Amino acid sequence: MKRWLQGIFLVYMLMLIGICTPKTAAGNVQNDTGEAFYLTIENNGIHETYRHGDGQSLAALDAAGEISSKERPKIALTFDDGPNAVHTPVLLDGLKERDVKATFFLIGKNIEAGNNAEIVKRELEEGHLIGNHTYNHVEITRVSNDTAYQEIKKTNDIITAITGEPVEYMRPPFGLWQKDLEQRIHVLPVLWTVDPLDWATENVDEIVNKVVTDVEENDIILLHDCYKSSVKAALRIVDLLEAEGYQFVTVDELLLE
Repeated sequence: MKRWLQGIFLVYMLMLIGICTPKTAAGNVQNDTGEAFYLTIENNGIHETYRHGDGQSLAALDAAGEISSKERPKIALTFDDGPNAVHTPVLLDGLKERDVKATFFLIGKNIEAGNNAEIVKRELEEGHLIGNHTYNHVEITRVSNDTAYQEIKKTNDIITAITGEPVEYMRPPFGLWQKDLEQRIHVLPVLWTVDPLDWATENVDEIVNKVVTDVEENDIILLHDCYKSSVKAALRIVDLLEAEGYQFVTVDELLLE
């Protein structure tokens, strides 16, 4: 009877631990042996990242200088459809203040509008990665190979004339790519893993919640720097996810690892 009661007590304690233990989210960092090194947990709707075994949040450890950037889970923030004369400078101000680097996929005709070439120069000078988003934002699977090639090449030429650097990455509009183009123009297509559909809403909270709820390590977040609501959301996303221990990098750093 004593052993039976001990068994009942053990089962009860295990159930109690299971109930009280916060949910562990995906995207945890692991050490060389495969053991979870950092755990992102959710408790009462709040996500925080902790170092395994000592209960300290990654944000607190980072502030104390106890972890290196190599140990922090990386994600990339990307922006399509710019540059925008009104909203892109506001975004760049916020990113500079936070010392965060992002990736910008630019539309050729938007670069040529007004003084937007100066915005492209600023993006380069402040350490952001600049990519191609075609000249007219065309769905390149719906046009001929020659037209698609010219859409990409023309924008590459515009960007290179400003930056003095070759363009190595592009984001095909609507995420649709022609493999045949890779033999004619040497750019790497970059898609995304988290899309809050920010172009469809002006609700900043909705955009932010969609991203911070879905994001995991090595994700590529898709936003647009041509909307005021998206810029506001982006800076809040940076603040929230950095507090959880994430490190923002340009997409080449994720793709080349």
